[in-house]
Amino acid sequence: MRNRPVWFCFRRAHALSLALLAVVPVVCFAQETSPTPSPSEAEAEQVVVSATRFDIPLDQSPASVSVITSEDLEQKQIERVSNALREVPGLSIVQTGTAGQLTSIFTRGLRSEHTQVLLDGIPINQGLQGAFNFADFTTDDIERIEVVRGPQSTLYGPRALAGVIQIFTKQGTGTPSVMVAAEGGSYDTFREWAQSDGKIDGFDYSVGTSRLDTDNARPNNNYRNTAAIADVGWSPSETLRLGSLFTYSVSDTGNPNAIFDPRPIDHFLTERWLIGPHVDWKATDWWEHKFIFSYDHERQINDPNEDGFVGPTRALFERTQIDYQNDLRPISWLTLTSGFFYSRLNAGQERPVVLFGPTFVSDHTEEIAGFLQATLMPIKDLIFVTGGRFDHFNQFGGVWTYRFASSYKIDKTNTTLHSSVATGFSPPSSQDKIFGNNFGLKPEHDLGWDIGVRQELWENHVTFGLTYFHNDLSNVIGFNGLFQTLNLGAAETQGLEAEFRAQPIADLLFTASYTYLDAQKTSSADISQLQGARLPRRPRNEVYVSASYLWCKKLRTTIEAKFVNAREELNFGGPNFDIEDYSFVNIAAEYEVNPHLLIFGRIENLTNEHYSEVFGFPALGRAAYGGVKIRF
Repeated sequence: MRNRPVWFCFRRAHALSLALLAVVPVVCFAQETSPTPSPSEAEAEQVVVSATRFDIPLDQSPASVSVITSEDLEQKQIERVSNALREVPGLSIVQTGTAGQLTSIFTRGLRSEHTQVLLDGIPINQGLQGAFNFADFTTDDIERIEVVRGPQSTLYGPRALAGVIQIFTKQGTGTPSVMVAAEGGSYDTFREWAQSDGKIDGFDYSVGTSRLDTDNARPNNNYRNTAAIADVGWSPSETLRLGSLFTYSVSDTGNPNAIFDPRPIDHFLTERWLIGPHVDWKATDWWEHKFIFSYDHERQINDPNEDGFVGPTRALFERTQIDYQNDLRPISWLTLTSGFFYSRLNAGQERPVVLFGPTFVSDHTEEIAGFLQATLMPIKDLIFVTGGRFDHFNQFGGVWTYRFASSYKIDKTNTTLHSSVATGFSPPSSQDKIFGNNFGLKPEHDLGWDIGVRQELWENHVTFGLTYFHNDLSNVIGFNGLFQTLNLGAAETQGLEAEFRAQPIADLLFTASYTYLDAQKTSSADISQLQGARLPRRPRNEVYVSASYLWCKKLRTTIEAKFVNAREELNFGGPNFDIEDYSFVNIAAEYEVNPHLLIFGRIENLTNEHYSEVFGFPALGRAAYGGVKIRF
C-alpha cells in the first residue's frame, strides 16, 4: 500500500458523509427551500442528436432513445461510462471480473461489435475485434450520453447494426472554472481527477484528466489508468466554430485469468490517442454543414501472455476517418440530411512465438459511403424519417441499408407513439479475417423493427416509456470445426424495454428500467452452439431502480440497485450451462460544505454479493470510498 498522508482525511470525509445520510433528515425539514426549475421546464429543454443527426426534442424522437446527463454521473459518483450504461434498458453490460478487465456491451441481445460507439460524432470502435472495450473509458469531461437502440447503419454505417452509443464532451461557456478532486478506498484504491472549462471571447475550451490506481481483490489484478480529454474551439462568428477533440489514455492491467486457471504474472498494456478537428458552419438559417477529420491510434502489449501458444503479443491499430454532413431545410416541414464518410484502417498483431504461420498478421480495410435522409413534419407533432445509405469496402464490395421511422405526439394526453423498421450491417472484423484465415467473409446483416409509446403525466413530473423490439440476424460469422470462420449462422432477438422517471417534488427523483430479452441461435451450421440455444451472457430479465434526494440544498443521498437473472454461459459445441443470478446495491452521499468544497462517499455492492458477470471471473465484494472535491 502506498504511503499517502491524505488517506486519513479521506477516511474521515467518507465517514462524515455517510453519517449525514442518517442525521440530516431529522433537522432539515423545517428549513425553507429555494425554488428550482420544474421537471416540465427541464424536460422542454432536452434535445437529442443521435436519433436523426440533428437536434430534435427528446419527446418527439422517432427512435428509442435514453439520455444520461453529467448531473446523473456526478450524483451517483460514476467513474466509468460502462457503469452509467447499466441503468439503460436494452443494454447488457458484461465485465470480465474487476475494474480494468474487458468490458462489453450487448444491445438488444446482439454482439458487442454490433454497437457503434461515437465520441462527439467520431466512431471509436477499435482493435482487432471491431468492438469497443469500455474498460478504460472514464466519465471525465462528459456532458451527456445518448443511447439509440435499433439498427442505425443508415446514419452511422458499420457496427451500428444494434444501435449507437454517443458520448458528448462538454463545451466551455461562461467564466472559466476549475474543479479538482481526490478519493481513496477499498482494495488500495486511489483516484485523482480535475476538470476545467470556460469561454474567453471567441475561444472556448473544456478539459478533463484523471488517474486511477487500484489493486482489486486477487493476485496480479492491479489496474493503473491515466486518461485525458479536451475539446477546444474558436468561433470567429456566431455561425462558425472551428474546433478539435483530443483524447489520450494508457492503462496497465494485471490479467489474473479465471479462478480455475490463474496467471500470476500476465500483464496487458493499452495505449490510445485520438485527434479530431471539426468545423461547424451554419451558412444560413436553412443550411448547415459539419465536417470532421479524425485520426486515432491504439497499441496493446500482452507480456508474457501465458497462453502457451503464441507467446507475448503486440497489437497495433490505426485509422483515419472523414465525415461530412449537410443539413438542408428547403421548406419549413422538410429537412434533408446528406453526407459522405471515408475510413482507412490498418490492424495487425505481432506474435514472436508461434507453432505455425507467420509471426506478424495484418489487415487493411478501406470504406467510402454516402447517405441521404429526409425528415418530414407535414403536420404538427408528426415526424416521419426515411433514408438510405451505400457503403463500399475494398474487400467485399457494397452494402445498401435503409431506415423508416416515425413518431406522433398527442398533445392533449402528452403521449408519443414511435416506430421504426431498418436494416443494419456489421463487417467482418480483422480478427475474423486474420485468425479465421478467410478474407472472403461477407458482412453480417440485421432486419430490425420496434414500436413503442412514451407517456408524460402530471405536468411531466412522471415519464414512462415502453418499447417492443425484434431483430433477425443473418450471415452471422461462425466456426465450422476446421479453425475457419464462415458466414453460416443466424440468430433472433426480441423483447421489451421499459423506462420510468418520477420527480414528485423538485429535490426527489426516482428512476427505474426493465428489460426482457429472448435471444436465441436459429442456425445449426455454426458449431459453437446448438440450434435453439439462448445466446450466452444475455440475461432474460434485468431490473434497475434508483432514488435520489437533496436534503436542505446541502446533502444529496442516492441509492441504486440492479437485479439480473436467467443467464447462460457458452459451452463450446455442447449445451450452454446456467450461471447464477445476481443483484447489487450501491449507496452514495455528497455534502456541500460551501460553494467551493464538497465531501462525498459511497459504498458499492452494499450486500457483499458474490457473483460473476463472466463465469470464473468474480466481481468485487463490498467496497467503500470517500473523498473531497474543490471548485474555484
